[in-house]
Amino acid sequence: MTPVSANKVAAVTGGSAGIGKVICEDLLAQGYEVVSLARRHCDIDHPKLHSIEVDLADRAATAQAAAELVRRFEVTTVVHNAGVIRPALISDVKLDDLDALVDLHLGCAIQLVQAALPAMRAQRFGRVVLLSSRAALGLQTRTSYSATKAGMLGMARTWALELAPEGITVNVVAPGPIRTDMFYDVVEAGSERERALAASVPVRRLGESADVARAVRFFADPVNGFVTGQVLYVCGGTSVGSLAL
Repeated sequence: MTPVSANKVAAVTGGSAGIGKVICEDLLAQGYEVVSLARRHCDIDHPKLHSIEVDLADRAATAQAAAELVRRFEVTTVVHNAGVIRPALISDVKLDDLDALVDLHLGCAIQLVQAALPAMRAQRFGRVVLLSSRAALGLQTRTSYSATKAGMLGMARTWALELAPEGITVNVVAPGPIRTDMFYDVVEAGSERERALAASVPVRRLGESADVARAVRFFADPVNGFVTGQVLYVCGGTSVGSLAL
């Protein structure tokens, strides 16, 4: 039986801005102690919000941050949201960009989950939520991004099988297109391209960070212990249709 009164301490990567910040706010509203791990300090004014500033693309820095995290907190929920795109057509893809995204999207997740596992196992409870992307299904100029975001799906299914007997669930939220700063780095705000993109989404709008946060909340909830190894596309229906940026 799932421990509804389980320790509610969540680590959220990329929690200082965009989707990550909204996830932090949502979890705080649910009574969680929340630790943001990001390059910048999270400016949410809340007594249960803590920040660890770290470049999660740096493997050594991430290891130090993970050690600090579990020294200070008994983390039972890990939400890996931090990500970057590094768009390029296949003829222009740089292997250094691929390496950087492997470290950030995949390696960082492994490091943080490994660090949190002792506390999760001690309580026989844990929640891991990986933020992938609708682009995992394929999108022009997204070789490195799509490859590493797709890698999250296989990683999550593997961990779900390994950790299920210990009360630890592992699931994936795959958003897109969501109106964030990262989105507007690629699509100009208020442009005809943005309007055309919104019109091409089956629900006829772009997503908001709150749409993603609600999906994360579902997977993180202690009562949802019978759901693991799943991928939830928060994408307005674009995962079953076409999307052209």
